[in-house]
Order: sequence, then C-alpha cells, then structure tokens
Amino acid sequence: MMVIEWLTFRVEEDLRERFVQLDTEIWTPALARQDGFLGKEVWISSERLNEVITVIRWSTAEAWHSIPSDELQQVEQQFSEAMGQNNYELLDSREYQVRKFSSTDDLSC
Repeated sequence: MMVIEWLTFRVEEDLRERFVQLDTEIWTPALARQDGFLGKEVWISSERLNEVITVIRWSTAEAWHSIPSDELQQVEQQFSEAMGQNNYELLDSREYQVRKFSSTDDLSC
C-alpha cells in the first residue's frame, strides 16, 4: 500500500527558495535512487512564508523504512552544510497510508 512521508520545515523566510533549490538538488536525487520511491512534491504557502512541506510518495512503508540510516545521515549532512543547519528546522514528520476508492464503491456509512 502506497504511503506518504510528510515533512514540515521551518525555514528562514529569505532562505526559503534556497531551501527548495537545495532540496531538489540534494535530497530528491538521493531519494530517487531508493527502491520504492515514487515521487516527491515540495509545497510552499503564500501565507506561511517560513514553512516548507515536502510530500514524498513510497510504494510501501517497508521500502521507505529500509533506507540505511547512514545513507540518510550522509545526505542530511551534505544538505545541512549547503544550507546552514541553523537556517531550517524539521517541525513535523508524519506517515500516511493512501486509500483509493473507485467511483463505484459505496462510501456511505
């Protein structure tokens, strides 16, 4: 079952575009090399200028959680060095299951 990795970051407002650019250059290719990676979106708000949300789609939770922690730490170190570790903060990390229903399914309860 497809799962969503939802990450919310606080980013200095004047560095938000740099964060998005570096995320695209560093994190996205690293994740794309992993088995089970299906895609990624970066969301920004016109109202919350110091917030960035990343939504990453994985084929299964097992595929996502099987990424070796040392690989994740290495990528985070590279990103942190490029971005400056005090310029952003991970505020929230969530996991969602994707449920799909066809238009013919009876959803009434």
